[in-house]
Amino acid sequence: MPIPNGQFARLRAFDQALGVQFRPSTDLAPLAQASEPVTGAVPETLEALQVVAAAAFPGVDSLADASQLVFGEGNPAADLVFVGEAPGAEEDRTGRPFVGAAGQKLDEIITAMGLTRSDVYICNVLKARPPQNRTPLPDEVAAHLPFLQQQLAIIRPAVIVALGGPAAKVLLNTSTGITQLRGRWGFWQGPAGLQIPVMPTFHPAYLLRQYTPEVRGQVWSDMQAVMVRIGLATDNA
Repeated sequence: MPIPNGQFARLRAFDQALGVQFRPSTDLAPLAQASEPVTGAVPETLEALQVVAAAAFPGVDSLADASQLVFGEGNPAADLVFVGEAPGAEEDRTGRPFVGAAGQKLDEIITAMGLTRSDVYICNVLKARPPQNRTPLPDEVAAHLPFLQQQLAIIRPAVIVALGGPAAKVLLNTSTGITQLRGRWGFWQGPAGLQIPVMPTFHPAYLLRQYTPEVRGQVWSDMQAVMVRIGLATDNA
């Protein structure tokens, strides 16, 4: 549904802070790539899947230093799912995704969209923290990807937001960098022909490191396009 008048005021204020205008782009060409479809039996609930993931934790020996499973959290019937790369130190300590500095920035973005964490679902490709927060290794991704695929197949959101290059590459099955991927719709392919639109954007950690008007404007433009897609805004706002 269109954005209520009160929410428009919050969006305008957020726009002023970013130095951009609330004008979602509608001419973004979709990507041809799609991730490989999930195969095998899918648990019927996230709770059941989390039990399976916990039994398999950490999945590979290289993740043995991780303290606990960071499965994901939020609305199991969410229209919008955010997918990041891997848990960090704070996430490993608490067992919750995106609760460190990057998580706080993601919370701000979600709030600016007129939503709360309880409205969306948040998770990572990896369900265990890599040592020293390094980029996940291919065998780690291979071990944990089935859980992400099954999460998405259970939730069946209207839109997936890929936060950063590693998540976008996994979801879209591509080697293209995030600077070229962001702002362009792609698709994640699930079971039985299920296809879910994916919007790649910069990771909140990158946004914190490169807190420029240009980068902030790019991220907000991506979120505006998402808002239009899920009915939180119109494309002529």
